[in-house]
Amino acid sequence: MITKELSRLSRRSVLALGTAALATPMLSRRSWAATSLTVADPGGPYTEGYRKAFYDPFTAETGIEIVSVARDAEPTAQFKSIVETRSYIWDVCTITLSARLILERDGLLDELDLDPQLAGDLMPGAVHPNFLGVDVYSTVFAFNPTTVSNAPASWADFWNLDDFPGRRSLRRNPIDTLEQALLADGVALEDLYPLDVDRAFAKLDEIRDSVAVWWTGGAQTSQMIQSGEVDMIAAWNARLQAAIDSGAQAQIVWNQGLYSIEGWGLPKNGPKADAARQFVAFCARAEQQAKFTDDLTYGPTNLKAYDFIAPERAAVLPTAPQNLEVMALADEAWWEANRAAVAERFNSWLLF
Repeated sequence: MITKELSRLSRRSVLALGTAALATPMLSRRSWAATSLTVADPGGPYTEGYRKAFYDPFTAETGIEIVSVARDAEPTAQFKSIVETRSYIWDVCTITLSARLILERDGLLDELDLDPQLAGDLMPGAVHPNFLGVDVYSTVFAFNPTTVSNAPASWADFWNLDDFPGRRSLRRNPIDTLEQALLADGVALEDLYPLDVDRAFAKLDEIRDSVAVWWTGGAQTSQMIQSGEVDMIAAWNARLQAAIDSGAQAQIVWNQGLYSIEGWGLPKNGPKADAARQFVAFCARAEQQAKFTDDLTYGPTNLKAYDFIAPERAAVLPTAPQNLEVMALADEAWWEANRAAVAERFNSWLLF
């Protein structure tokens, strides 16, 4: 289900965890005392979680100050502007796997020169020559156990209106929604891609009139499950967990979920690339990744982080072994190639 092959890694290692800079922290602090890095993240709870896990500990160890700024929701345009104008308003930025593909295609990412030894405990798909994934989010579904007494356990159950009655909600976007339709139609997780688009729309035809709400934003999903507006909803795990933590009657179904990975990328030819690479290597550590799970319900990519996470907290994270083994990595390359055409068809399908 999950590929066993790690992405190709650079063999060069100038800033790995085993370098003198990290092996002799006092020397490192003196060497980098006047250095600072500007790191762009999504803001809000991300900044809080990352500051605890990465920013402050990295500064304490190396003397390199981390200044965090909020990036655009989709930072590829910012990346392009920064590199082309050489106005490096930040040195490191969080990007998704789909954004990585766009930035790589346009030659906007620097290589990380990450020591291959650091990748041993990182999950497949988290390491690329120009990307280090540090957190995982997933698209799953949840149901209200007080109104859906017969607990659904798969997308086939979600589509089954007779045995699992209730108000449903799906995302107003073909991404994930087409995969969910195919899974409901019996396609195995490992056989999803390339997507059979015609088959997916045929399956969506079966449920379209029974979808009470086609949601457009993550905050909307939390509100709907918390208010009881819907009984079953496809959504991002962190949004669902936030509602549950606030008292919502909801139970997450991890089975047949799709996950993706977010991590660090460096703008091409940045003036502080050496320090930036050192920061990225630091973020590969298991103990550091474990710390952001106190604030964020995203999974660490270094699976040894679970040695430092309480079992009750691990149970709500996407990369906990029992959750990861029943999900699959979304194929961002397929979507990059087909997004425009499929989105146009999906939007037309909703209207007619």
